[in-house]
Formats: sequence, C-alpha cells, structure tokens
Amino acid sequence: MRIRPSDPEKDHFEDIRGSLSVSRGGAYFQTNEENYEVGMRLFVTMPFTRDPTAMNREYLAEVVRMEGLNNGLRGVGVKLLMEMGLQHNYSFEPPMNSR
Repeated sequence: MRIRPSDPEKDHFEDIRGSLSVSRGGAYFQTNEENYEVGMRLFVTMPFTRDPTAMNREYLAEVVRMEGLNNGLRGVGVKLLMEMGLQHNYSFEPPMNSR
C-alpha cells in the first residue's frame, strides 16, 4: 500500500506498507510513521507497485483506529470512503539516444 495525507494543510509524507488485514471496507497496517491521527483523511493506493505498466487503485480513506504495538510500531486501521480511480505509473523520461 502507498499512503499519503489528502489534506494539503497536513505535513506531507509517503508511507509504503504491506497490509496485515484488508476487507472490502478497510485495511489495517503497522507503521513507524508518527503523523497519523484518528479522523485524518488519506489517499491509499492498493495494491501498489512501482512497475510503470501497473494500474493501481487509489482510495480516499479515513483513519479510524490507532494502537501502540509490542514491537514498537503503531497499528493503524483505515476505513475506505470512496474509490478515486485507477492510477498509472507512467514514465515520461525520454528514450536514451544510441550513438
């Protein structure tokens, strides 16, 4: 998953995480990122890959649960509010010239 705040007023971060649990309506993951807070709106892309040919789905989500974990990380539960659409990882780098 790729997680970012949707509010431009919040400090920007990009958190790339695997999920511990996913359902039709939400996801739960561990993180060491400290900027999450309950009620915060996020853009969540899942599944996420950096493959330029991949089509990832992005969702608007809200943090609904946070808890400290025994491993020193935080558990974060998010509720998926709506699908934003497909995200493409196009590369606009010019082709390398061969001489």
